[in-house]
Amino acid sequence: MGDGLLLNIQKLWRKRESIIVTWLVSYSAVLFVPIVISLVIYAQASHALKSEIHRANDSLLKQMRYTIDNQIDLMKRLNMEMTWSPNLQHLMYSSMPAQEVPYTAYQLVNEFRLFKTSYASIDEFYVVSRRDGSVYRSGNIRDLKSAFYTIHQTGALTFDEWKSEVLNGVSNSFIVLPHANAADEHTAIAYITQLPKDMNGRSTGSVVVMSDTRRFQEAVEGISGFSGATLLILNHNNEILMSNHPDSEELRPFLNGKRIQTDSAQAGTSELFSINSSVSDLKYALIIPSGIYWEKAEYVRNFTYVSILVSLAGAGVLTWFFMRRNYSPVQQLVESLKDENTDRGYADANEFRFIQKVVTRTRTENDEISMQLQKHQQVLRSNMLNRLLKGKPDTLVPYEDAFRSFQMKQVSTEFAVILFVIENEDKLYEFLPGIDMNERSKLIHLIISNVVEELAEKRGHAGYVVETDDMMACLVNLKADTSGWEHDLYEIAAEAQRFLERYDMEMTISLSGRHASWIGISEAYREAVDAMEYKMVLGKKGIIAYEDIRADSTADIGYGYYYPLQIEQQLINVIKAGDLDEAASCMNEIIEKNLDKPVMPLTLARCLMFNLVGTMIKAINELGEGSGGIPLADNPRWIDDIMACGTLREMQEKLQSLLQEVCAYASAKRSSHVSREREDSLRNLIEEVHQYIQANYMDMNLNVNAIGEHFQLKGSYLSKLYKTQTGEGILDSIHKYRIEQAKRLMRTKPESVSEISRQIGYNDPATFIRVFKKYEGITPGKYKEII
Repeated sequence: MGDGLLLNIQKLWRKRESIIVTWLVSYSAVLFVPIVISLVIYAQASHALKSEIHRANDSLLKQMRYTIDNQIDLMKRLNMEMTWSPNLQHLMYSSMPAQEVPYTAYQLVNEFRLFKTSYASIDEFYVVSRRDGSVYRSGNIRDLKSAFYTIHQTGALTFDEWKSEVLNGVSNSFIVLPHANAADEHTAIAYITQLPKDMNGRSTGSVVVMSDTRRFQEAVEGISGFSGATLLILNHNNEILMSNHPDSEELRPFLNGKRIQTDSAQAGTSELFSINSSVSDLKYALIIPSGIYWEKAEYVRNFTYVSILVSLAGAGVLTWFFMRRNYSPVQQLVESLKDENTDRGYADANEFRFIQKVVTRTRTENDEISMQLQKHQQVLRSNMLNRLLKGKPDTLVPYEDAFRSFQMKQVSTEFAVILFVIENEDKLYEFLPGIDMNERSKLIHLIISNVVEELAEKRGHAGYVVETDDMMACLVNLKADTSGWEHDLYEIAAEAQRFLERYDMEMTISLSGRHASWIGISEAYREAVDAMEYKMVLGKKGIIAYEDIRADSTADIGYGYYYPLQIEQQLINVIKAGDLDEAASCMNEIIEKNLDKPVMPLTLARCLMFNLVGTMIKAINELGEGSGGIPLADNPRWIDDIMACGTLREMQEKLQSLLQEVCAYASAKRSSHVSREREDSLRNLIEEVHQYIQANYMDMNLNVNAIGEHFQLKGSYLSKLYKTQTGEGILDSIHKYRIEQAKRLMRTKPESVSEISRQIGYNDPATFIRVFKKYEGITPGKYKEII
């Protein structure tokens, strides 16, 4: 029972990934679109209603400001007229006889009677004189205490507090004062202005103008549309001067002590609207309950809820109907794809994923079969082309049939061969970091194959590229009855060379002659190889045609070999004298006289270079008085470097460089002699450098500067001392010792080239390959094959 329940639960859990569940979720997601739209419409409608209410409240505030400002303006105008009354000015600031003061005061209070008539809405106004403590009202004069008890005695304010507010308060300010003759509130809003000081700088008094708060409330309540909200009149400090509902619950959330926070638009369940007076520094505010908005939006909200419920009910029925109808074909397709190899658990999950898995598996199997066939075809094609080029024909299968089986077009029975040698292959590997060496080589060969074969096809020939003997060979099947085949081959080579320069490939290209039949292909390849060897004389990165080499070698040009013994002895003497310019001129003259022909035979060219190297060895031995006299003689590797050069021009440059060093040494030796003590010190230093290199060759940061810092010497100066003593630079010593260690590891351990390069201090395998080939003449991979 428990096991059955568990199986049912597991089955239902697996169904969560079925497309029927996915469709249900998708249809439900689509259903949410109208629901969201309804909610957005509801939100926008509520926002619109709220905006309308805000505009109505703003309009109400402006009407209230206009009404109250009229009263405030009357108060300020009356205050101004009282302040600048001639009688008041004469009374306060003139030095009249004492007997004239009562008359002037009488005229002033009579003038105030006229103001009482003109400003009927002003409930009280008076002038307080600091000089004699009199209060001048409309029609009478009182002392301070009498005036206080007559006007302000309500119990809300003491005499001292009133006196301080009137005489010492802030000028041009509004405050709330009790008014005994006012209505039920017994309060009034007073506008107080301090009179100008007299000639002695003493305060003279103040003017007080009062309007009962009842007048402001009646004015506001008479405005059309006033809904009984809480009205506030605030001074410049946001303190309440008047409120029609001082104990209102809506007012409390906005209170901060005695001040109103007008920067808070909403607090609790109420909203506050404020506006500044246009005639004073007062502010007017309305506090309205937020529920007013939702009373007007109730219909919109109810309609939205009803539409959402109807949408959910209708969409649920339609979703179930279409989901079952669309799922039947998919279920039938899944059943037809199931077999004994089907993952049952996976098939019961998502049906589309199961279909995709079956299709992907089938396509993968087909791709693997096609790839294996293609690899075998490429290997067989390369093997066939190599046998043709090397003159090892396969008699079992006719080559016409073999070409057709490899989809290779044969346009005629005439053939030629183009050879390509990449002169900067190590540098190209540096441009492709992070790629395996075999993959880099395949990529470079693929680029060359595509370019050359396309160029051959463009001129009507058929070209097939294959790798052979560290070179790329293109077997060109020349089109029939063509007389310009030499020009076509040269253009193919030149255009390929120009195009591959965009990828920083430096190419030397050789061209064979034209040969008929399959047997002639091997002869064409031999001609191309012979022409390629002439790059030693003609230089690299050129195009060498066998026809040109054959013409020069067969012509009777009376070619001689110029290097007499007396010239050799002269060169040795000039070198020993340390005259670099004369020695270089003599060597260049010898080389130019031998190379003044367009193509020098390879045998004579090699002889010339060997003889020049021999001359240099003689000069060094005579100059150094044995094998230990000159540091260059301690390390004969430079001779191997010269002989490893691929062209005569490179050999000449190496010889010139060596000549410069030898002449510099001879010149220095002639001008000064180094003491034996300094020689011993230098030898000890060099030995310490040797030991430091052997101890730290695995450090990837080991360089000339690092060694100089260790011995507290400048790197360039230490390198110069080292080279003077040993004949080679510190960097060469580091490379040579690392290469020796790499050879030891390759003989004793089966690590890869990349692992060995890291163990001996090279971070980049490509750098290790380049350095290894420089000093050993072959790559590490080939070295591992021959050990």
